[in-house]
Amino acid sequence: MRVILPKNLLAEHLSFLERVIPSRSSNPLFTYLGLALGQDALVLFGSNGEVDLEAGLPAEVQGEGRYLVPAQPFFQLVRSLPGERVELVLGGDLELASGSFRTRLALAPTEGYPELSFPEPIPSEVYPWQTTLPVEEFLRALTHVRYAASHEEYRAIFRGVQLEFSERGVRSVASDGYRLALYQLPKPQPFQKKAVVPARSVDEVARVLKGVGAGEVVLALGPGTLGLAAREGEGWVRLAVKLMEGEFPDYERVIPKEFPLRATLEAEAFREALRRVSVLADRQNHRVDLFFQEGRVLLSAEGDYGKGQEELPVVLEGTPLAVAYNARYLLEALGPVAGQAALWLSGPTSPSLVRPAEEGSGYQAVVVPLRV
Repeated sequence: MRVILPKNLLAEHLSFLERVIPSRSSNPLFTYLGLALGQDALVLFGSNGEVDLEAGLPAEVQGEGRYLVPAQPFFQLVRSLPGERVELVLGGDLELASGSFRTRLALAPTEGYPELSFPEPIPSEVYPWQTTLPVEEFLRALTHVRYAASHEEYRAIFRGVQLEFSERGVRSVASDGYRLALYQLPKPQPFQKKAVVPARSVDEVARVLKGVGAGEVVLALGPGTLGLAAREGEGWVRLAVKLMEGEFPDYERVIPKEFPLRATLEAEAFREALRRVSVLADRQNHRVDLFFQEGRVLLSAEGDYGKGQEELPVVLEGTPLAVAYNARYLLEALGPVAGQAALWLSGPTSPSLVRPAEEGSGYQAVVVPLRV
């Protein structure tokens, strides 16, 4: 069994799997990289028990078969190979050759390796619900809300990102109990389902989709699993992600509906001013006070090292008021906003809404103020 292919192409596709395959695991087989030989294609596969990933790439292939090679030394060797082409000869072991370099790696038996199930072009028993979205739009839906997922174990379901599919479109939601981020894709779906993806798995999915770039991604839902498939250059990538049990409680009740004050200002200038002023904020709650007055907003923070203030121009609609936020939470909520930012206030201690001033962006965030 022999495979010949460009080194750069192999290294590029291995990068998809490097973060997924662990260096240590309670299941030693998870530390191995899978190689499957097919007609004119080499398929790389691996799993960490939560995320399964497969990357296919064109290659000169002689023979068929499935093999397991120790992942970490293989990754390191391929990155440092001296030649432009790589030759793999598989049998009782793996012979790796490139330029003047040759080595052999022991292979592990494939018996006992978990069966990996990925979405096919048509719905199946494993994935009965499927839809297709532009890669860039789905990537925004993940990355725009990921920051709001909880890092605390006791937060249970809030350690994930909820995906909602309905006739209204596709929505992504994340919350840690102190803030909430939401992104809406106006892509009506023929089925109604909710799925909560662990935040760590969202990071892996986003990383892979960034590598894919443009094109479309197939999303496939099955019991307890989210599958994804996308073309990547001349090859493809497919993922299967284990879902969390349960769904978010009714989060829409915390989204305010009435706003006595609406403020519009430059997002980047607002972020930079927040960063500067928050350097002097209290180290416990990172408090920054915002005093809205006609045509301007005063940012103020005070802590052990002193007091900082900065003034920015703002367009106001409504009654001026004062409000205080955890600066880090407000900065993260402003992160996905470009151009003009809209800050809609429902009161000095009631939840505020952060969103782009331009209509139709799909993104909004809820931030709860600190007590004034």
